[in-house]
Amino acid sequence: MTTTYNIAIDGPAGAGKSTIAKLTARKLGFVYVDTGAMYRAMALYFLRNGIGKDDEKAVGEACEAMDISLQYRDGVQQVLLNGEDVSGLIRTEEVSQMTSAVSVYPAVRQKLLQLQRELARTEDVIMDGRDIGTCVLPDAETKIYLTASPRVRALRRFKELEERGETCNLEEIEQDIRERDDRDMNREIAPLKQAEDAVCIDSSQMTIDQVVQAITEAAMARGLGNGR
Repeated sequence: MTTTYNIAIDGPAGAGKSTIAKLTARKLGFVYVDTGAMYRAMALYFLRNGIGKDDEKAVGEACEAMDISLQYRDGVQQVLLNGEDVSGLIRTEEVSQMTSAVSVYPAVRQKLLQLQRELARTEDVIMDGRDIGTCVLPDAETKIYLTASPRVRALRRFKELEERGETCNLEEIEQDIRERDDRDMNREIAPLKQAEDAVCIDSSQMTIDQVVQAITEAAMARGLGNGR
């Protein structure tokens, strides 16, 4: 019987989870599931419809009116919000702030949980997020906790925004990252934490290729390639 192999990557904001997960998925021939992008698409919906981040009731009701899905076209993942490709609209700071705020609500998390688990049952997947190894895929064969110092993560974000031509302040970005870490790690539902059986990788002084290799080696050590 053919079985699937799942890799869960968790970690704080700005740790490079999405970039690393995409490259590792490509290297291993896995499907990359960008859970963060799915949450961001929901946040975009709330922003478009004037729903405040503190209005949990309105957020919950809005969840019933949206459909979030992923598709691949020419090898590129597209995030669909009610059938519209919003991949290029969900990486702004405004969307980031809304995502962090509303992802604590049960209705938001439940909306996406079923789809994420179904994908993992039917495909070899790599998922990244805040609670993949602890909540979404607790039985994943390989779990990674990818992190970096707040300063390094702030510098990465600063450079990314500069390249887009956006005006930004490094100190403010670092402060925002520290505040988001605090929210993510102390929220009541599915807080960010390292799973007991996860491999911790601090990428502060590592290249992207080194991180991808470290994850690949961790998966190999946990049975990837053995008779599959």
